[in-house]
Amino acid sequence: MVSVTDKAKEKVESLMQEAGLDQSYFLRVSVQGGGCSGLTYKLDFDNEEKTGDQFFEDKGVRMALDMKSFLYLAGTELDFTDGLNGKGFNFNNPNASRTCGCGESFSV
Repeated sequence: MVSVTDKAKEKVESLMQEAGLDQSYFLRVSVQGGGCSGLTYKLDFDNEEKTGDQFFEDKGVRMALDMKSFLYLAGTELDFTDGLNGKGFNFNNPNASRTCGCGESFSV
């Protein structure tokens, strides 16, 4: 399961509202090859279920992960920060053995 903090929930809801997306949309959380550590995180809004999707809901945020991403992200917490050290979504991933300085890529 992937969980979200209150700040991440607020930001996801705000972005969905700004984009004019209805309740049929959900947050697609995935992992792709690339980045300086080997794997990168990806967030998108989607409204089409794909074969093998795993669905989770936390604090009212509905999320879909493909099976490969689920294996890398199980137990991850999605957070949002808007502080002086950077603004954006952060992944607190207990499976990551190494992350890059910007936090956008990781390895296991």
